[in-house]
Amino acid sequence: MSETEAEALGKKGRPTPSRKDAQAAAKERARAGMDKKAVTKLLREKRTDSNKKMREGMKAGDEKYLPKRDQGPVKRYVRDWVDSRLTFSEFLLPLLVVIMIGSASKNGSPVQRVTSYLWTASILLLLIDTVVLRFRLRKALLAKFPDEDLRGTTFYAYVRTLQIRFMRMPKPKVKFGGSPK
Repeated sequence: MSETEAEALGKKGRPTPSRKDAQAAAKERARAGMDKKAVTKLLREKRTDSNKKMREGMKAGDEKYLPKRDQGPVKRYVRDWVDSRLTFSEFLLPLLVVIMIGSASKNGSPVQRVTSYLWTASILLLLIDTVVLRFRLRKALLAKFPDEDLRGTTFYAYVRTLQIRFMRMPKPKVKFGGSPK
């Protein structure tokens, strides 16, 4: 049988080596290469460099390095729109810490009553802020992207709004009061 006939039939065109020969060849290949520690170290260094490059690209907002949920002009606009606004939810975490500390006081104290009112007020303000965000964002998105699919943008904006500004990823590119791009 010729080599082309063997390829046509899906055969390799040479005899299968015996187990003894195959194992000896594998050992020889292993001896010829680098040792396991050196290979592991090299792979770890490559992975570290790759992760650092991806992290820097994500911080910079480079589309190539962003996760799929953050990619596209609509999501970029939503990020910039959220980052340009000052919302109540940015003050929510520090306020909740104050409420938690205040609620640890003894029962019936004026401090505990005030923290109870603060808790109720913060929930109402967060609800109002969320509703206002939803309608203003939807209006802005429909004006800017009338033909785009806008599913998931409201939730994306809520999640970004609840994050502390300096911890947002990708980093905000628009200052307070600035206009989204």
